Amino acid sequence: MSEVHLILDAGIAELRLDNPARLNALTRDMLDQLDAHLHAIDRDPAIRAVMVTATGEKAFCTGADINAWGDLSPADFARHWVRDGHRILDRLARLSKPTIAVLNGHAFGGGLELAAACDLRVMAPGVTLALPEAGVGIVPGWSGTQRLLRLLPELAVKEMALFGSRIRADRALAMGFVATVDADPYAAAMALLDRAIGLSPRAVEISKSMIHAAVGEDRAAMVEALGSAAIAASDDRAEGVAAFRDKRKPAFTGR
Repeated sequence: MSEVHLILDAGIAELRLDNPARLNALTRDMLDQLDAHLHAIDRDPAIRAVMVTATGEKAFCTGADINAWGDLSPADFARHWVRDGHRILDRLARLSKPTIAVLNGHAFGGGLELAAACDLRVMAPGVTLALPEAGVGIVPGWSGTQRLLRLLPELAVKEMALFGSRIRADRALAMGFVATVDADPYAAAMALLDRAIGLSPRAVEISKSMIHAAVGEDRAAMVEALGSAAIAASDDRAEGVAAFRDKRKPAFTGR
């Protein structure tokens, strides 16, 4: 049974977590479903923007389901659970399309890391953010001590990770972690996405790559992707491919 749905509508892809009985806590199957959907989204040029949502109003996502990792050996926990989750959230962060997380409920642990992997976040007034991992004897494993520090002050991350504090919506807005706080975060996200899909998709993609390169989000890959896109449009690239296929020496012109 799918617990992460991919819903397509007029160029917008909605990734909906649907495990409300467990407060949308992420299981192994949910991670695999999210990974497959992200792969499909990245390859579909008809999709212009992405929103990550969740069923229910109590929780957006309370992190990784302890039943999914609690009995893993230390090696499996580190090599597979943590690394796989990190890789999947990195894939979300590095999508070429603009992304928004709709925080209709609390975002804790892996749920906060999931939201942080999106370009923007919108938040309902009563929602809180937390990194409660130390309370069950672990540490943030999906970039809660890395990517999150580019989005929140060190003090706020330390409050959550070291002291068990929660960050309220008004404070998250004041710190710039969320784009807006709205009683209807879904509608607020749709308004932003409607603007995004009216822009040049190629310009948006390149702008996102440039911003990510500047802040260090997979900088090496972003720089090489930008360079490769520029060279792919050149006459020399076309000549090089043609010469290889014709088994002759290329006649490059520098254009």
